[in-house]
Amino acid sequence: MTSDAERADENRLESLGETVEAPPSHRWWALAVIAIAQLMVVLDGTVVTIALPSAQRDLGISDADRQWVVTAYTVAFGGLLLLGGRIADYTGRKRMFLVGLLGFAAASALGGAAQNGATLFGARALQGAFAALLAPAALSLVSVTFTELKERSRAFAVYGAISGGGSAIGLILGGTLTEYASWRWCLLINVPIAIAAFIAGTILVTESKSAGGGSYDIPGAILGTAGLVALVYGFTQAAKTGVGWLSIEVIGYLVGAVILLVAFVLVELRTTSPLLPMRVVLDRNRGGSYLASLLVFAGLFAMFLFLSYYFQYNLGYSALKSGIAFLPFSIGIIVTSGAVSAVLPRTGPKPLMLIGLAMVAIGLGTFTFISDNSSWAPHVLPGELLMSIGLGLVIVPLSSLALTGVNNNDAGVASAVLNSTQQIGGSLGTALLNTFYASAVTSYVVAHHLPPSAFNPPAAIHGYHVAFWIGAAMITAAFVAVLLLVKASKDDISTQPDPESSST
Repeated sequence: MTSDAERADENRLESLGETVEAPPSHRWWALAVIAIAQLMVVLDGTVVTIALPSAQRDLGISDADRQWVVTAYTVAFGGLLLLGGRIADYTGRKRMFLVGLLGFAAASALGGAAQNGATLFGARALQGAFAALLAPAALSLVSVTFTELKERSRAFAVYGAISGGGSAIGLILGGTLTEYASWRWCLLINVPIAIAAFIAGTILVTESKSAGGGSYDIPGAILGTAGLVALVYGFTQAAKTGVGWLSIEVIGYLVGAVILLVAFVLVELRTTSPLLPMRVVLDRNRGGSYLASLLVFAGLFAMFLFLSYYFQYNLGYSALKSGIAFLPFSIGIIVTSGAVSAVLPRTGPKPLMLIGLAMVAIGLGTFTFISDNSSWAPHVLPGELLMSIGLGLVIVPLSSLALTGVNNNDAGVASAVLNSTQQIGGSLGTALLNTFYASAVTSYVVAHHLPPSAFNPPAAIHGYHVAFWIGAAMITAAFVAVLLLVKASKDDISTQPDPESSST
């Protein structure tokens, strides 16, 4: 039975935008539901990559258009995240979590049943749009549900393991489904998962929303969304055009993105109900964590992208075998994240992040020694393990730090900013590293008087090495950002804001 005093306390918390405290067992079951949904979103960024050649053949998609299977998802996801986070804050995080699940399931079913390229592209864009609702709602639910330090650390360990290891798991799952079933199941598999998560979420997840949801910042929504879409699209196009970053189209999109985002910041500084309150990003610790996240996920694509090429084109691995070769990376992150949850309350975030970033940079550096005569166990596995342990040390405290001190009215938008840095970082990394890879291969071919049209293993190896070095430089830049900007101690992450102190 609930007493009148307890009901009064619950009503007071709801009026402040707080989550009503769920029983401990319910909180952990709710985390399991949120984790499944987040894994589905993360997997979808890579699970389709392995299936792309089969889908292209089946639907008759041209080489010029095939990139839209990936780009449509990335552009919609990265561009709409801020808006999705604010909608979740204002209309209810649980509600948007559930809407995102159903929408993601419907879009996945549409893509799995696609009979032509246009339908598949549209379905992938819809997946990205609903993921932009689902992802920030999921992370903010974790933040407002787990406020006690040790429980919060464990919850973010689960989230961090999924964010870091999910992409590698997607490669394995995509290879398995494509090889033994059909590329369509890389999309259709989401339908039963999303429906099961919807049913469980309806029962187990507790509603939470901002107390100040009376109005929307429409100009900010338009400028911010358009700016992020232009930025993500410009990055992705840089890797597709023949002249890369010097393309008039790419320069136009990136200049347009800068203009739109500057206008967005000016609007946010003046409006009374901002889409992105500047207090969220101007905090020194959160700003440092967002910048580090952007750089880490940009550099991380050096491993996924170019090791995938190396396994399949240089070592002759199948899609499935290539995915399995990434398995130690996923296991390392999951195991390390669990250990970090116990250590974080005693050390604080900064020491763990610095050690982890150093390990990731060294791990990427070891890949610059691979050659056509290398084998996986002695030449690739050590770097994978170094990177996986390092990322486990980075992602858990980074995810926690990005939301530490955020009042609950801003939890959704702070979560959206973190997700945006990951999506935009991935797009930037793909475009930048692909461009430098292509330039390095071309230079090698010209210098050694090789035929330009044929795949040349030594030229490809040279290109991989250049990409790995640039990826390591990005991780090093993240190390510097954390070293100079992050000042949080273990006492800071143990202190949660008073919900009554939320500024407007």
